[in-house]
Amino acid sequence: MPQHATITDADYAALADFRFSLRQFQAFSESRAAECGLTPQQHQALLVIRAAAPGLATVGHVAERLILKPHSATGLIDRLVALDLVERRPSSSDKRQALLALTDLAHGKLDRLSATHREEIRRLRPMLNDLLDKLDG
Repeated sequence: MPQHATITDADYAALADFRFSLRQFQAFSESRAAECGLTPQQHQALLVIRAAAPGLATVGHVAERLILKPHSATGLIDRLVALDLVERRPSSSDKRQALLALTDLAHGKLDRLSATHREEIRRLRPMLNDLLDKLDG
């Protein structure tokens, strides 16, 4: 077992504050997704699909990025297709594989959510930097 530096009371406090900050951001994100009529998982799936490199937005990619089993990711994508948020398109390189694309409706929702999230992250930056500095000290 590797030797670790002693964890101080200040380290425990900083770690607890960091975890609390993550939970606050998660609660913020869940609330904003709900305001757009999305579950947190649907929001994350839309973000994964939008951020994927060309040709990589597949059910398998969504499963990997959301840490889901493939059948769970398939169900999630099926629900997004039913909500007219995602389309399946045949891959030009592998006809057995479907590529995922956001619909205009999904782009609108994701644009609003992403702008709000970016502002919240910017607001949290000084506090998070301070917490990270405390852990480095």
